[in-house]
Formats: sequence, structure tokens, C-alpha cells
Amino acid sequence: MDGGDDDALYVLTAVLLTPAQFPSVLGDDYPEACTALGLEPYAEGYGLVLGQDGQGARWTVATEDVSLVACAIAAWDCGMEYDLSPGERTVAAVLPGWPLAVAVAAPGIPAPHDPGPDPELDDGRAPLSPPDTASWGPAQRRLGADEIALQWAHWRARVDADVTFVEPGEQPDGRVRHVLKEARAYLDSPPPPGRVRSTFATEQARTVRADGPGWSLVARTDDIAFVLLDEEPGEILPVGRGPELPGLLKALDELAIRPDAAA
Repeated sequence: MDGGDDDALYVLTAVLLTPAQFPSVLGDDYPEACTALGLEPYAEGYGLVLGQDGQGARWTVATEDVSLVACAIAAWDCGMEYDLSPGERTVAAVLPGWPLAVAVAAPGIPAPHDPGPDPELDDGRAPLSPPDTASWGPAQRRLGADEIALQWAHWRARVDADVTFVEPGEQPDGRVRHVLKEARAYLDSPPPPGRVRSTFATEQARTVRADGPGWSLVARTDDIAFVLLDEEPGEILPVGRGPELPGLLKALDELAIRPDAAA
């Protein structure tokens, strides 16, 4: 991105950090994800550019040019090349390390490593590193919910094969009831931005994602929901439609922040 080879950033990947779309592994909501990176949770959000300098050191550049990063991600997803070079005026922060796991490296330079101390950038914080997902906890719980949202048909088919739902009118178990109660409370007291999100699923349905202290919920507005809990390692609790869920999902969808606001 800059002058000489040592100063240049070899871009490896990029992600959005906005109220509607952020790496949920970093937090239950947008402000929490920003705090993990030491950034102010501005409403407009950021684009995060992850790369290496000429010495192979890991760097994360936070740019206020969200549209530029969104265009780059869309182009890459289509298999197209895109030169992602945020202008210096749009750079909000240059952070050592990477907040997410990156499986690739720039060719022809040393292997990825954390940079050494830089008096101009050193604010006392350790270099960014991905959250620990080796054992079950909030980060892995949120990643599990991400996976269900991405692979809905797969997880839905497993439920059809293995689970008998609670009949309408019956109460779900206490763990699920607690999550539904907390999610419903969001309707009266809106949570921090990004705690409830909605994305396109089909012409008739949306995918609703809600997170809270110790829990994640992912659902389709025309279907069921899945609940994951910090206190239940690796367990996925399906929630049948019943009398309560359809109205709750509709209300959460109306409350949610959408990346495709025009949809």
C-alpha cells in the first residue's frame, strides 16, 4: 500500500466490520467486536485489510472506506482480481497482528509473524491474534452458529432425521426457554448494534441471528431455530415452530440490522 518493499502491504484477505456484518468470532455484537480490536464503534463501520509487509510481518489495516472493501470482497468471491489499496486518508488504524486466522501467506517473503515493537504504533497492546477456539467457549459457540447459518440445509436435514419436536402448546426445556425469554426482551429494550442481524435466505424467508450472554440463536423466519450455549459444549438445541417461535422470529427480523437494507 505504501512506498518501498518493506513498507508495502501484501494484501491477503479482507473482512467487513460494520453493525450489520462483522466476524462474530470477535464478539456478540458490533461494539464488542470493535473493542477486541481497540477501535471506536462508529456507526459507519470499517473494512479490515489483512496482509504482510515486506519482512513478512502481520498487519491489519482498518479503513473507513467500507465500500471499497465490500467491492473487493464481492469481486474475489466471483473469482475476479481486485486491487485493494485504501487511501491513506481513509485509514483509521494500522494494527500489528491479525484478529482472524488466515490460511495463506504472501509468496516470496518470510513466513507470517508478529512485527517487533514500533514506537510510533506501540500503544501497549499485544499484537492482534485470533480468539482461542481450541476449546468450547463464546468464540466457538458463535462460530458454530455461523456454520449453521451457512449450511442451513445440511443441519435442517439432520434435524428431520434425528429429532422429534415438542408439540405445539408444550413448553421447551428450561435452557431453550431462557434463551427465548432473553431474545424476546430485546423487543422491549433494543440491544447493542449487531446483537440481532438479518440476512437474505430465500424469496420468502430471512435468516435471523441473535446472540446474548452465553447463547446464540440462528433461525429461518419460515422454519425452526437452533440454539447454542456456552454451558453445553458442542450441543445444538433445535427449537420447533410451536406457538411462540414464529412471532418472535418475525419481531426479531423487524428489529434486526440488515446488510441489504433495501431488501
